[in-house]
Amino acid sequence: MHATEVISGKTAITSTSVIALVGPERFFRAPVLRAIPGVTDESGEIAISRLSGSDADVKDVFAELRTVSMFGDQRSVLIEGAEEFISRYRSELEGWVEKPSSGSLLILDLQKWKKTERLYKAVSSSGLIIECSELSGAALIRWMQQLARDEFGKKLDSETASLITDLAGESLTQLQQEIDKLSSLAGDAPEITREDVTRVVGGWKTQTTWDMLDAIRDGQPGSALLNLEKLIHGGEAPQKVLGGLVYIFRRYAEATERARQGTPLRSALKEAGIFRGNEIEAGERYLKRLGFEKASRIYSLLIEADRDMKGGSRVDPVILLERLFVRLAGGPVLYEPQTSAAT
Repeated sequence: MHATEVISGKTAITSTSVIALVGPERFFRAPVLRAIPGVTDESGEIAISRLSGSDADVKDVFAELRTVSMFGDQRSVLIEGAEEFISRYRSELEGWVEKPSSGSLLILDLQKWKKTERLYKAVSSSGLIIECSELSGAALIRWMQQLARDEFGKKLDSETASLITDLAGESLTQLQQEIDKLSSLAGDAPEITREDVTRVVGGWKTQTTWDMLDAIRDGQPGSALLNLEKLIHGGEAPQKVLGGLVYIFRRYAEATERARQGTPLRSALKEAGIFRGNEIEAGERYLKRLGFEKASRIYSLLIEADRDMKGGSRVDPVILLERLFVRLAGGPVLYEPQTSAAT
């Protein structure tokens, strides 16, 4: 099972003698440990014997696990960085997993573990393996929404959650801090909004980015280029600027395709993820100004820029962005078909 199932309470940890926490995401360790029965004290703090896998001796570990408490408590030992410990004492651990001491719990904490190993299979069969892998994509967005709902009582839609990751990255610790700040800003409001994110997560760079994107949409490439210059001088990577551009303009590309299939333009914009009234009106003006032929090429332009930015072109990334801005704004060179070297 994944750590998120344990932390959310979706899956309870039942009595067992061996648990392995496997994966690189350190964020999950403490909450998973707190969810294990018998590991925390009366105050809810983790109270457990911790040993380093590089130093621990298996005889001492087993002796600790066999020690009977006068209070009848579970005896628990956590081996941190257990890869080396497993490598040294593989056969002894296989025997322990097969016949553990009553009332004991051995917890192995490691980054990687081959599922083909005999010990892995034994722990998986008679104990419990909890995956602490990193989250990304839809799984990360679901985790953020659950965190906002369960810990802070706030609604967080998927698009706003995606915007937070665009601005703050995918570190779970950082994302938890950002959602905490956003929830405080929202106050009694039931939902964390994009405006909240713009103010709290991105600071001046985020506002400048939005101004830049609005200028492209409104046919003001000169203003957009000035904001781009501010962002680049402020240390913003061209690749990150492109990410913000794609985040918004892929919606216009999708709306264009929906409109081509017969959906009214206003409805197409809403279905593509543009919800607020002033943004819908501005989006309608933008796509009508471009016309269908140019608007239908937006997605191709975004793909081309992304490919060139990732090594497909020797042109300076900032120049690539400037050219893309002019094209998306409806400039005279919106699209240049690819030609071979021979031509």
